[in-house]
Amino acid sequence: MSEVSPVLTLAADGDVRIVTLNRPERLNGVSEELHRRLSEVWRELADDTKARAVVLTGAGRAFSAGGDFDHLRRHHDDPELRERSIRLDRIIQTELIRFPLPVVAAVNGPAVGLGCSLALGCDLVLMAEDAYLADPHVSVGLVAGDGGVTLWPLLTSLLRVKEYLFTGDRVPAATAVGLGLSNRVVPAAELMPEALALAHRLAAQPAEALRATKAALAAVVEQVSRGGMEAALLAERSTMTSPDHIRIIGDLAARTGRRPAAPEED
Repeated sequence: MSEVSPVLTLAADGDVRIVTLNRPERLNGVSEELHRRLSEVWRELADDTKARAVVLTGAGRAFSAGGDFDHLRRHHDDPELRERSIRLDRIIQTELIRFPLPVVAAVNGPAVGLGCSLALGCDLVLMAEDAYLADPHVSVGLVAGDGGVTLWPLLTSLLRVKEYLFTGDRVPAATAVGLGLSNRVVPAAELMPEALALAHRLAAQPAEALRATKAALAAVVEQVSRGGMEAALLAERSTMTSPDHIRIIGDLAARTGRRPAAPEED
């Protein structure tokens, strides 16, 4: 099994599937097309009868830098895109929680915003020594609706959640392990081999017992997070057109020299 697309690749290593975010020139920033593929890929993999485990990683030097500036700016005056993005965020979070196979995140570099949520939505998280997590939604004028509110309180203390979501500060790999946001730190050169070895170990476990255990844990996650997820998603939609968000994204884009790109076609 293999798929190569402009934004995401699927590959097979025996009974392990490797999902790679594939926009390395933009640090795997989430475009509209990548957003859509992330909402589809988990169901596709769940239907793969030969798959037993998954590794999720990013191409190049980042796991994912979060929302692409061009994509974020298009939300400012496109209400249909705002509705579609919230719907896709809901699908991505729900599909990851309910996905029946174990998923190992190989965080090879910055995992920011939605990229951070994707990493923390996995079952096990391995991080390269120079990688970090960050959810700067609030810092760019948005509510942390694509997973921050859903996932962080399940993994670390509420005090720590508030510190990092309110400030958007980076969480270095070693700190992430100490906070319960990552399982372990791995030298960069060993990250993918170790992630694949762990995925193959999980793939060799009794499949029915592993799936049922994950399903029971997913029920706990959904019961605890459902109300917060919906509240955060709806609030994020509102802040997509807030003056603060429009100003901050404009300033950031100007600082990085990013000119608006032509709209993508699905």
